[in-house]
Amino acid sequence: MTQSHFYSETSMQRSERVRDYVAQGEPAFNLLIVGCGMIGREHMRVATLMGRARIHGVYDVDADSISLAQEEFASYSSQCFLVYQDLQTACTDPEVDAIFICTPNYTHFDVLEQIKHTGKPLFIEKPMATRLQDARSMLLMAQDYPGVIQLGMQYRYKSQYLDAFHEVKQLGSLGIIKTVSMSEFRPPFLDKVEQWNKFNEYSGGTLVEKCCHYFDLINLMAGARVETVYAMSGQAVNFVDFEYEGRQSDIHDHAFVVMQYSNGVKASFTLNMFSQELVEELGVTGEKGRILASERSSFKPGTRSKANIMVEVAGHPAYAGLDVTYPDPIEPSGHHGATFFEHEAFIDQLEGKAQDSATCEQGLWAMLVASAAQHSAETGAVVLVKDYAAAQGLADVLVW
Repeated sequence: MTQSHFYSETSMQRSERVRDYVAQGEPAFNLLIVGCGMIGREHMRVATLMGRARIHGVYDVDADSISLAQEEFASYSSQCFLVYQDLQTACTDPEVDAIFICTPNYTHFDVLEQIKHTGKPLFIEKPMATRLQDARSMLLMAQDYPGVIQLGMQYRYKSQYLDAFHEVKQLGSLGIIKTVSMSEFRPPFLDKVEQWNKFNEYSGGTLVEKCCHYFDLINLMAGARVETVYAMSGQAVNFVDFEYEGRQSDIHDHAFVVMQYSNGVKASFTLNMFSQELVEELGVTGEKGRILASERSSFKPGTRSKANIMVEVAGHPAYAGLDVTYPDPIEPSGHHGATFFEHEAFIDQLEGKAQDSATCEQGLWAMLVASAAQHSAETGAVVLVKDYAAAQGLADVLVW
């Protein structure tokens, strides 16, 4: 079976193609959503919009999250779903075809341990875990798991990044890649159940929780193994006086990370989480020129995102920039349309079709870079990633 790379199509080609099946036909699969927080509800919305799977049931320990899910679901669907009272009943229901783990970061591994015996296809939200040792266990489990396992690295499917990868990996527009830069400027972390994302213990730390998406993209674009990581980060503005149940927030709100890869590619990542609006940029330079893939958005209600790609290669039609924003109804459905195509990859695999979606191995590598960066920021030292991985007990599961 021929592998289908996520960058084999441009965003415009994807947008044209999906018109053939959005909300058409009878859904073929029943989904269980474990965790009805913000991302769980996004998956419910996107699955319903796509129409290739239905929301069969949900499970959550938080009653308010279930109520919100029921209210939102009723606003766009006339269907009903089951609300399970315990996880085992939910995951062993023979009507459930696939399970989405959308609970808080620190619970992903525990939930997986409780449901892996089902062998059912799994979608696990990012980050796969908050501890590298748990991620290692998940990778080992995945090697013999009978069902599909896909990680929620949906930024791969953002229109501007799809097009950047298409230009670099499919068309070779830049020749040999030399440098990669990534940046995100955005407002602070949003409110979550029991404010778990304000504490490193529960989130895994900002560079793991928020930025594993970006390290995944950088790893893929570099096309080699990371060798060294150096980082500076801290808590400058956000939640400096925030307490929850007597505990002081320790989550970082900015970071600068530089990476060296085994093939000579040099990369950087910049994060600022006390900005007013949301701006992401990916810059890739090669022998023949530069690509700048950007997205401008907002957390303000009713504000749409705008995605753009510039390919600064002589004679290229996108030299001065090209709007690559996903059209309605895809763009507003979640994470500016990326979640829609993430679902497409998952459902394709349920149908036996090849897809190049995020694996547990790739998720572990993204976590490893993020964790090494956090370690560097804490110690002030350059981290030799191979040595750091060995110290974390990962030497036997990673291929260098």
